[in-house]
Amino acid sequence: MTEASRKDLSDLVRTRRAQLGLTLRELASRCVDPQDPDAGSMWTHATLGNLETKTIKAPDLPKLRALAKGLDLPLRLVQEAAGVQYMGIETAWSDDGETRTLVHHYWELSEEDRAKVRAMLEAWGSLGRRDAP
Repeated sequence: MTEASRKDLSDLVRTRRAQLGLTLRELASRCVDPQDPDAGSMWTHATLGNLETKTIKAPDLPKLRALAKGLDLPLRLVQEAAGVQYMGIETAWSDDGETRTLVHHYWELSEEDRAKVRAMLEAWGSLGRRDAP
């Protein structure tokens, strides 16, 4: 992932909703927590609109699960985007895309320091692959 491709939660929701061709009301109706479907929609269209303009507090895990369901995205992508927006925590991946870690303000590190983080990820990832059956 590059700095240009990184998205915060507001950007992710806005972009994905447009890709799916959904109104805010339609998206809200799809946002049901898969672990508690009887609870109904976890989001209102007004709150989703506020999320798109970055004016809400950080959502909790059930709301993130519901949002991932509504956007038809893996939960990890929604969590990563929330981490960027609300905590300044970014996901750094090894060059081979096999290992990841969370780094506070990754893109504010120098290129040299980002390369060191990726090198550590490569080392950790190769250890796990050697230990695999």
